[in-house]
Amino acid sequence: MAMTWNKKERENKKRQAKKKKEEKMQERKNSAGKDTSLENMMAYLDEDGNLTSLPPDQRKKKADNPEAGDKDAAPEKE
Repeated sequence: MAMTWNKKERENKKRQAKKKKEEKMQERKNSAGKDTSLENMMAYLDEDGNLTSLPPDQRKKKADNPEAGDKDAAPEKE
């Protein structure tokens, strides 16, 4: 059976789409090797409300709220 112009065009479009899809898949595979752990995706707020990639200093937290760790203290009654 003879190939019409329209059939050739459809086949060419299919081949191009398949090639693009394979390229995208290969690109995703290559980029998946990069470090995408949860810790690298975390963002923290500093004292001024700006986003940073560094976690806050734990000593500063304890100094700001010294009563938070004191569970033995009984509530005062009046």
